[in-house]
Amino acid sequence: MVDLQQSFLRRPNWPAVSNPQIVEQVDRLVTAARAAGDLVVWVLHTEPGTGTVFDPAQGHVRLMDGLTPLDAEPVITKTSINAFTTTNLQQLLTTHGIRQLTVCGIQTEQCCETTTRVAADLGFEVIFAIDATATFPIAHRDAPSGRALPEILADPSTLSTADIITRTEYALAGRFATIRTVDEIVPATVAAG
Repeated sequence: MVDLQQSFLRRPNWPAVSNPQIVEQVDRLVTAARAAGDLVVWVLHTEPGTGTVFDPAQGHVRLMDGLTPLDAEPVITKTSINAFTTTNLQQLLTTHGIRQLTVCGIQTEQCCETTTRVAADLGFEVIFAIDATATFPIAHRDAPSGRALPEILADPSTLSTADIITRTEYALAGRFATIRTVDEIVPATVAAG
């Protein structure tokens, strides 16, 4: 569960998020994982000393409302894009004998995709829960900085969330992960329970 944190709700681009129901989708995955006896690991992104919404001193580096880890579920903080480089996640998973991961969270093409790529390089089998991730439109590298969200969205050079998600699916599928939807991952009996 990668970077499902209040920090993102404080950013001006949150109204353009690709998946406003991400908490509900992730909760379905968590419920199914717990029912199966699988380990759920929560990862939070921090940027200490920056004064941004990712600076723990600002108070937003906490899980989104509606997501609550159980006492036995690790909550790891990272300072890198992926969930492995600056944490003990690999050791934690190896100690628990885990070889298969399901990755979900925010942002689809950034922390989730990078975590997936590193996990695959480390020998883990990865399922990428595409509709339990979320992302935001990306302005072109040559676009002026400091523009308001409506200007970014109106710019034809802005990469849409649909295009980002499609690109991530193409980049990961068959190389680094198996792409699945929550409906494909969560058995109907668990979803109905």
